[in-house]
Amino acid sequence: MANTKRTQVDCDVDGDNDVIKFQKLGNVDSSPSEQALPEFLAFSPRRPRVVLTADQYKYCSQALKFFKDKLQNPGQISLEFDELYEQAVIEKSCSVGLSSANWRKNRYDEILPFDENRVVLKGSSTRGGDYINASFVTTSLSRFIATQGPLPNTYEDFWEMVIQYQCPVVIMLTRLDTGKCGDYFRAEDEREFGNVCIVTKWIRSSESSESNSSLVLRLLEVRRKAGSEEPPVSVLHVHYPEWPDHGVPSDTSDVREMLKGLIYQVAPPELGPVVVHCSAGIGRTGTYCTIHDTMKRILSGDMSALDLVGTIATFRSQRDGMVETLKQYRFCYSAIVDELEDLISNHGDENN
Repeated sequence: MANTKRTQVDCDVDGDNDVIKFQKLGNVDSSPSEQALPEFLAFSPRRPRVVLTADQYKYCSQALKFFKDKLQNPGQISLEFDELYEQAVIEKSCSVGLSSANWRKNRYDEILPFDENRVVLKGSSTRGGDYINASFVTTSLSRFIATQGPLPNTYEDFWEMVIQYQCPVVIMLTRLDTGKCGDYFRAEDEREFGNVCIVTKWIRSSESSESNSSLVLRLLEVRRKAGSEEPPVSVLHVHYPEWPDHGVPSDTSDVREMLKGLIYQVAPPELGPVVVHCSAGIGRTGTYCTIHDTMKRILSGDMSALDLVGTIATFRSQRDGMVETLKQYRFCYSAIVDELEDLISNHGDENN
């Protein structure tokens, strides 16, 4: 779908670079003592500092050299991106998303989940059936749900998906905009979407010392209406509004703040995939997923992660169009290099 036009863990508390600085937003209770984040999430003012093992240092050093050499050859990066579009496209059925019952649930007519790996809403708890424009996107180490920015008529479906698949984190990579993404998450008091209720426990801004932009963190409690015996689901909503559609951020620091908060801890196996969305759920979403997955695999010693073309081709086989533009592809390289340099620098500090 090239160029498709859319139709409507040591702790260091002294160094500022190792700390996410929080401030209160709005009138929601933002005291961390009221309800703390789960231990596997490292979004905190005193988050654990990543200490590489000897093997991880070796993996990161090899990967850094490889990716830095690539960045010095932008022509090669352009050729790689062209290769992605030259690869044979496997025709896969999207019949469920195209059906008359579901087409109004798609933000863009041509961006649909494949039938074989679409997210299926189980049971009859939602009024609109089992369809949502969302795809399971997985590798050997990562589990994502890539989805579009929710529409007003799919807000309930979105939160039902989060409940059913026990999703601990939602990453939002777009501004609130009627044409790009609806307001499905802001709730100072309890807010209802059909059979689902959400309430905000706290709101914080996560301001990187390296960047003027910021992430906005919300801890949400999501539950079904009174009468349900199921416990509520705690969900961390991470909003990064400064990432432009079809483009890239001005620097990599905020994207790497998300990495630091999410991938350097071990999540309990019973938790579900991380939900990632922008507007269409392919460009910015695919770019973040590529950076996230590549870093996880490098740290595990899987050096096939150096093949970004292979990674993105795998993602595109699960959701068409992941990583839309050459700028986004180059940004993957830049963010990975910056994060590897940071990890290696910290390793050196630990050994001095």
